[in-house]
Parts: sequence; C-alpha cells; structure tokens
Amino acid sequence: MAIQEDLLEILVCPLSKAELVYDEEAEKLISTDKATRRRYSIENDIPIMLVDDEHSEQLTEDEWAAIMRAHEREDVL
Repeated sequence: MAIQEDLLEILVCPLSKAELVYDEEAEKLISTDKATRRRYSIENDIPIMLVDDEHSEQLTEDEWAAIMRAHEREDVL
C-alpha cells in the first residue's frame, strides 16, 4: 500500500531533516540527503523513522542516486 501523500509531505529524515521520497517498489522511504542516504522501513503502513535501528540503513551512493533519478530528484544529486 502506498504511503499517503499528505503524510509524505510532512515527514523528514530524522537524521538530516531532508525531504523523503517513497520508493514504491521497495516500500521504503528514502532521504534526499546525499550525505546520509538513509532508507527507512514501513511496517503496517507506519513509517519506522529510527536511525539506529534495524529498520534503517545507509544506501550506497549508486543505489541512492538511482532512486533519486527514478523519482526525478536530480536536484539533489
């Protein structure tokens, strides 16, 4: 199930305070911050926004860049 657009508009990365994009294929939230490149889990339609937890991980630069391009966020690359 997709995350609600109004919720996505108010959520930010807890580490960097950057905007998030919803990766529908992976059902994850991705920070638009190039330095942190965090990916957060969603369980039962609830975003799990814990940085030091098994529900969050740092993407490689290539993974992160591919997701940003797929979401037309070249402005953050």
